[in-house]
Amino acid sequence: MVLTEVEKVLGSVAAQLMNGEEVILEGQKIRVKRVGSGRLRMVQFRMNGRVLEAIEQNPEKPSRWGKLAREKHQVVQFRDVETHKYVAVSVDGEVREYGKS
Repeated sequence: MVLTEVEKVLGSVAAQLMNGEEVILEGQKIRVKRVGSGRLRMVQFRMNGRVLEAIEQNPEKPSRWGKLAREKHQVVQFRDVETHKYVAVSVDGEVREYGKS
């Protein structure tokens, strides 16, 4: 399986988000914030002219992604800030874009 450039970037952002205090993207350092009552990790970044948020999956959610997070998988959701739509998910570094098979 060949990874697209988008999948490579999202996978890198997800790994850095879950394992550090900052994300380095195109030479720019972006500080990881803690948000919400669960103090989940979040970072906002620009890619291909869009502003995206990478958000650590809340393990308390009843979804399949929440279940994976409860099982100690590293799950990161990617959301388009302008449309508020989730565009991709990363589970243990494997990225899947929504709307693509």
